[in-house]
Amino acid sequence: MKQKNVGDVVKGAVAGLVGGLVASLVMSEFQALVSRLAEAGEKQKSEKKKEEPATVKDAREISEGVFDHRLTKSEKDKAGEAVHYAMGAGSGLIYGVAAEIEPLTTVGAGLPFGTAVWIVADDLVVPALGLSKPITEFPFSTHAYGLSSHWVYGFTTEVTRRAVRRLLG
Repeated sequence: MKQKNVGDVVKGAVAGLVGGLVASLVMSEFQALVSRLAEAGEKQKSEKKKEEPATVKDAREISEGVFDHRLTKSEKDKAGEAVHYAMGAGSGLIYGVAAEIEPLTTVGAGLPFGTAVWIVADDLVVPALGLSKPITEFPFSTHAYGLSSHWVYGFTTEVTRRAVRRLLG
């Protein structure tokens, strides 16, 4: 393997960070679309209380643990979104660096990357931190939704990373 210079790795990090941010936005839009389609398909809305998203729980833990600030109801969604974008940008940055060091990382147009993020974040870390129920308590449809969302994220990260990396030379 040819040794990469620091400049290439930094360019890869920037490209991955941008890719992760763009992909987080696209993933959010994909999830919103799927949710709207699912709601349209329901004949009756369930009265069942929805669980707070893990990103909101993360934001609450950070806000209270680090800043000693209890999030208001109006702050929760924005803080959860900030966590979502920070996670997406951070994961993209790591992916961009990995792509520079080992180009095989990009095989599969970002889908293996998206799958890895889904497994590590959704199926391992989030339940281990008590931010969601164990994965065995979710129906198959929830797992399919999560995996497909992360495929959208991984693919978009790779397409964007590649374009930004070309622009950076």
